[in-house]
Amino acid sequence: MDGHDSEDSKQTTADMSAFVQNLLQQMQSRFQAMSDSIITKIDEMGQRIDELEQSINELRNEMGTEGSTSPLAPSKPKPEEAKSSDGSA
Repeated sequence: MDGHDSEDSKQTTADMSAFVQNLLQQMQSRFQAMSDSIITKIDEMGQRIDELEQSINELRNEMGTEGSTSPLAPSKPKPEEAKSSDGSA
C-alpha cells in the first residue's frame, strides 16, 4: 500500500504544480493586459494635455492680438513656461 500512496502523492503534487503554473500564467496575462491598458490611457491623456496646451496657447495669442486689457490677460511667462509654450515637450 505504501507504493500506491506514494503514486497518489506524486500525482497530487503534479496536479497542484500544474494548477499553480496555470494560475500564474493567467495572472501574468491579466497583469500584462492591464499594464498595456494603463500605458494606452496614459498616452491618450498625454495627447489630450498637449491638445489642451495648444488650445490655451491659441487663446492667449488671440487675446494678445485683440489688444485685450483684461485683468486676466497672461502675465510675462516664467523662463520654464516660455520653454514649454513653444510646443516642445
